[in-house]
Amino acid sequence: MTTAPDITQGTPSLDYTRTVDRSLVHRDALGEVFLTDLQPVDDERYAAGAQLPRSHAYYGDHLLRPAGYDPLLILEACRQAALAGAHRFFGVPADNKFILTHLGLRLDHPATLVVGSSPLSLAMAVRITSRKEREGRVTGLDYVLALTTADGRPVGEAAVGLRFKTPTGYLTLRLNNRDGLALPSSATYPVSTPGTPVPPHLVGRANPDNVVLVDAAVTDRVAQALLRIPAHHASLFDHPQDHLPGMVIAEGARQLAVLAAQDVQGVATTKTLVTDLDVWFTRFGELEDETVLTAWVDDLTEPVPTAGSVTLYTLAGALPAERKPAASGPSHTVRVEATQKGEPLCVFSFTLSRMPS
Repeated sequence: MTTAPDITQGTPSLDYTRTVDRSLVHRDALGEVFLTDLQPVDDERYAAGAQLPRSHAYYGDHLLRPAGYDPLLILEACRQAALAGAHRFFGVPADNKFILTHLGLRLDHPATLVVGSSPLSLAMAVRITSRKEREGRVTGLDYVLALTTADGRPVGEAAVGLRFKTPTGYLTLRLNNRDGLALPSSATYPVSTPGTPVPPHLVGRANPDNVVLVDAAVTDRVAQALLRIPAHHASLFDHPQDHLPGMVIAEGARQLAVLAAQDVQGVATTKTLVTDLDVWFTRFGELEDETVLTAWVDDLTEPVPTAGSVTLYTLAGALPAERKPAASGPSHTVRVEATQKGEPLCVFSFTLSRMPS
């Protein structure tokens, strides 16, 4: 991800006194809404504000010391900014279905994310890098978001890709994916996934309810586990879904990356933070199918002096994505693939870095 030099120029001031309408960010619970404001800049840019809570049953449940804001919380705030902007600035109707195509996050200043005496106010300078239209209707948007605190301290950069389907178009797509089988609902999904849950401390968690891995095993430099589908989790399944949400798969992949880095490289979960994340989703994850997560740990124990590259595989073929290490000090790169029935759903690339003291 690379930010255009002018992405933050002309960014208006943002309000952090209240959250936006929860329907704009597709959330049922007010406690899961982090976006506070949207302000237009021009036809391709807008600004968004979010307040990150100091304490949260899911996003705040980590062993990291000093305590830091969860990178997936920051990514969720960016996802909410993308959803709301699509509705408010690009005319995407409220009844449209949103399909997540890719996510990216790079944290350049992890020390900025240490939890302090007040919630963190996040400012997002949002730019549209690609717009897809059909018959005068916006059908897709790709976003890049420059991240700072409200008082101007740099945080990093994020990327989000969304595609939009009418209710009829979405149903047709999903039924074709499922060979005509009716769509399921997480609302009627079993409370627990069979298997032996991973002990929370091995994935940097304190609360077992936030662990989404079962039957984990590590051999040499490869770790594998099954994804536990927490269908009644208040944050991961804020409302009923007919498929596996991308953020649920992201949580499973992150947990396996942490587990693998700890087992293979001896990385302490109390000092390790995800500072770089990239993923492209190639197909829907089905609720009924077993989801296998496999992680490969690179032999990387020193800072990388220059940007490298990782090849991500999408339905359109190989896609090179520039990567830049986000923190000084030792870092570890972990690649995690999610599959169902032997077919890939997505491939994550994580950089795990030591949290500054």
